[in-house]
Amino acid sequence: MSPPARISHGSDTVASLRAKLERLEREAAERERQLERYAADLREIFKQERIRAQELRRSYTATVLALANAVEARDAYTGKHAERVAAYGLRVANAAGVDCDTQVEFGFLLHDVGKVAVPDAILFKPGPLTPEERALMSMHPQIGSEILRHIDFLDEAKVVVRHHHERWDGSGYPDALDGESIPVHARVFAVADALDALTTDRPYRPAVGWQQARQIIRGAAGSQFDPDIVAAYDSVPDEAFARIRQGIA
Repeated sequence: MSPPARISHGSDTVASLRAKLERLEREAAERERQLERYAADLREIFKQERIRAQELRRSYTATVLALANAVEARDAYTGKHAERVAAYGLRVANAAGVDCDTQVEFGFLLHDVGKVAVPDAILFKPGPLTPEERALMSMHPQIGSEILRHIDFLDEAKVVVRHHHERWDGSGYPDALDGESIPVHARVFAVADALDALTTDRPYRPAVGWQQARQIIRGAAGSQFDPDIVAAYDSVPDEAFARIRQGIA
């Protein structure tokens, strides 16, 4: 009578193991379904975050362009200057191996925002400025950085706005920085700004050609401009800047 009891016990063990295995398989399948739901939820969250980030960036860009246009609306002679110089700056930065994120581009666009506080009589004066007028004009980088002070998403842009008139030899303003103490994006912008200023007609002088502008900028390397940035600018052909200008005009 003993053998049948042993067979019954063995059958019970197999059945128990089989039931446990099936339970584990069901639990594993349920965990897999949960993971798939989590993955789907995460994909949807990331998708919504991308949409919100894109909407936020469009809002930021619209704000920056509105500020830049508010400055340029005061001076017909510099129309599209901010867009041109931003594009030139990005091209020179690329040639110099200097990374520029969106905030830096915003800084390029907003470099002259402080001029909203400069009196029209000075801003539109067709001749040379007096020392007093020049002193007032030279306050616009500080004023610009103050205007942007509480806008968190423009932290890097403020650096360009404040320092775009510093000079390599330390004779610039507002902080008389020199050499590599000048933020690199401001050094890049200074060259791009000069290029656009030289090649644009102004009430007090006509524009010069691309080659003459290049010679003037080369001549200021080591005094007004960072020599390495000038060398990078020099590696970009005139035709590239001409195409940028034509595309923005």
